[in-house]
Amino acid sequence: MKHFFLASLLAGAIALPAAAADYSIMAPAAPGGGWDQTARTMQTALQTEKISSKVQVMNVPGAGGTIGIAQFASQQKGNPNQLMVGGYVMVGAILTNKSPVTLKDVTPIARLTGEYEVIVVPASSDIKSVADLTAKLKANPGSVSWGGGSAGGTDHITAGLIAKAAGVDPTKVNYIAFSGGGEALAAILGGQVTAGISSYGEFEGQIKAGTLRLLAISSDKKIEGINAPTLKESGLDVVIQNWRMVAAAPGLSDDQKKAIAADIEKLAKSKTWQDNLKTKGWIDTYLSGPAFEAQLAKDIAATESILKDIGLVK
Repeated sequence: MKHFFLASLLAGAIALPAAAADYSIMAPAAPGGGWDQTARTMQTALQTEKISSKVQVMNVPGAGGTIGIAQFASQQKGNPNQLMVGGYVMVGAILTNKSPVTLKDVTPIARLTGEYEVIVVPASSDIKSVADLTAKLKANPGSVSWGGGSAGGTDHITAGLIAKAAGVDPTKVNYIAFSGGGEALAAILGGQVTAGISSYGEFEGQIKAGTLRLLAISSDKKIEGINAPTLKESGLDVVIQNWRMVAAAPGLSDDQKKAIAADIEKLAKSKTWQDNLKTKGWIDTYLSGPAFEAQLAKDIAATESILKDIGLVK
């Protein structure tokens, strides 16, 4: 009887569900930006959906995420409770900053969201279309100044791809990098730059208010609710998306990696996460496993190629 009771107790113990993992998520940027918003939205969804009982977010800003990734890779090796948000801007920053620590030094888990780039001009501008903009660009590349985020980031890459598609030498692109969206917006509205490039969300308020004119979006097809042609429809073969991802620490076992991937999949499919995507205007680009690893390798190679064309990477 005693043996039976012990066996029953052990069987019961084995059948108990595993305790939810507590996570700490690093946003390798200052509070308020896209990576920080992604990390905090993950925090809300993981806790609301009871995927995790306790989630903390920490910010490590600087150099397009390369300071954060270096700290994450060196300090969190083998720790299955640590996550880091990253994205396309980090791919460019790693290359332009010649960072010794790359995405190969962490464990990429999944791509989560994406935002397409838009091209805007002040409402008072004589540029009414992408055709007008490319005509100016071809006539005198230096006379067209582009305002956007960090050098080598998605906005800068978009300007380079537009020049290349228009048959203009990408090294002639007159790109002005601003450290924050507010600074870039003020320069665009003030006419200090010819055109602005960023994600739609950054400019949405001014576009709706009529102070900015939306020329085109970098999606492969028209986006519902956004009244603009794609760059492709405007005669430029450019499709680009500023995606965001989540990575785990290096040095994890296969079982640890699978457990994290399962939690992130639950997050990505949860109601809380999906509702937040709609509210924030983020596109669900969830991709994980070998498919994501293959896409990431492809994106890194393509980014290196365009940054060499622009002259930012030798």
